[in-house]
Amino acid sequence: MRHILKLYRPLSAPFPEIQLSNPDISIITFDAEVHKSQWLAFNNAVFAHHPDQGGWQLKDLENRMSEPWFDPAGFFLAIENSKIIACCWTKIHEDLVTQGPIGELYVVGVSPNSTGKGIAKALSIIAMNYFISKNIKQAMLYVDADNVAGVALYSHMGFN
Repeated sequence: MRHILKLYRPLSAPFPEIQLSNPDISIITFDAEVHKSQWLAFNNAVFAHHPDQGGWQLKDLENRMSEPWFDPAGFFLAIENSKIIACCWTKIHEDLVTQGPIGELYVVGVSPNSTGKGIAKALSIIAMNYFISKNIKQAMLYVDADNVAGVALYSHMGFN
């Protein structure tokens, strides 16, 4: 049975951004005209066995891009040699009745050949700084409990 954790952390002062050890990796924001097809292939490869995130069709991506919460300025890509090697897509929940908006790290993925290089952490920090720039006071995310690397990363970053 699948067990999903919902983790939170407060946001206050901006986080120092991490310099990646590989100068050939650049962090940019998503541009649908340029990245839509490549991101879809990346997503489906990285999440091939994931019940919610894998197996997306173009219409799945377009449906989410048409949601009121979609903002390409909060959709970060790590690029190496013109290829997407990681992403951190954010979502801001502004429809909560009893509290202020919450920033969600919606999709965080790293290609298998690029894991262990600090890219997910760097992208997550960029995403949380994006939330802070929007005056968001809390971040949250969902992660499968058996995703040992993900749970360790997010715990180390103060999510609980």
